Amino acid sequence: HARALACYQAQGGRGWLDHLAPPPGAELEVVPGDVRDPHQVRELVQGTEVVFHLAALIGIPYSYHAPDSYVEVNVKGTLNVLQAAREAEVARVVHTSTSEVYGSALRIPITEDHPLQAQSPYAATKVAADQLALAFHRSFGTPVTVLRPFNTYGPRQSARAVIPTIIAQLAAGRKELRLGAVETTRDFNYVADTVEAFLAAARAEAAVGEVVHVGTGHEVRIADLARLLGELMGREVRLATDPRRLRPEASEVTRLCADASKARRLLGWHPRYGGPEGLRRGLEETVRWFLRHGAGPAERYVL
Repeated sequence: HARALACYQAQGGRGWLDHLAPPPGAELEVVPGDVRDPHQVRELVQGTEVVFHLAALIGIPYSYHAPDSYVEVNVKGTLNVLQAAREAEVARVVHTSTSEVYGSALRIPITEDHPLQAQSPYAATKVAADQLALAFHRSFGTPVTVLRPFNTYGPRQSARAVIPTIIAQLAAGRKELRLGAVETTRDFNYVADTVEAFLAAARAEAAVGEVVHVGTGHEVRIADLARLLGELMGREVRLATDPRRLRPEASEVTRLCADASKARRLLGWHPRYGGPEGLRRGLEETVRWFLRHGAGPAERYVL
């Protein structure tokens, strides 16, 4: 039995959960609500064994305009989950972090002991949430694992993200791709690998109280990523800068690339879509999905 908290919407939608077909024999209970409500979170966590905490505001650009909402959801929401998990004495909390907590890398690949350098209000709230999770482990023995995925991509990703943005613009026949900073590098994880890491983290006793990276160790420039997607889609790629997609200058994260040896050691996890060939396979699957399903209502963000 799985129970999911889906952010309440007046229209009644539950996001991608509306399209989910549970595996045979599985039961999924979807509860509309808000992670900022401590009473509801406490009720939801009661009787559960493992809590996967993925609720967050994640759009970096919006965090510059509305940072208070990020504190409410990402920090206070995390506190609500941790308090509820502590009271319910759950067996494991897998807390979702982000590679953005490192800012621009001081050294590559990034290990878990790299200094934390939040370069956006979003990243600052994630640093705070991570530290709360680790503090609950140290203070109360709450069995927390902080999982730190680098950039996840794949089917169903928000059209605001760079890969769906590129795919949608190429599919629409754009002559020039309008993107933000294209000389930055990222370590891209295919979503199936990220999911496997979450499941492994829920089982691994050695990961309690630890921060663990989920990444491939393969660093890709955004410009090269765009050209690869153009090749896969049979489109010529020319790049143009869209000022609306640029972060404030001192806030741009220039390099992210993971050292995931700790995940191999503690979780027994390794990426099936790692390296240049794995990235190519993952992008092929992603392109197929988006060409079949489209970017949906969020196309206005990319076109």
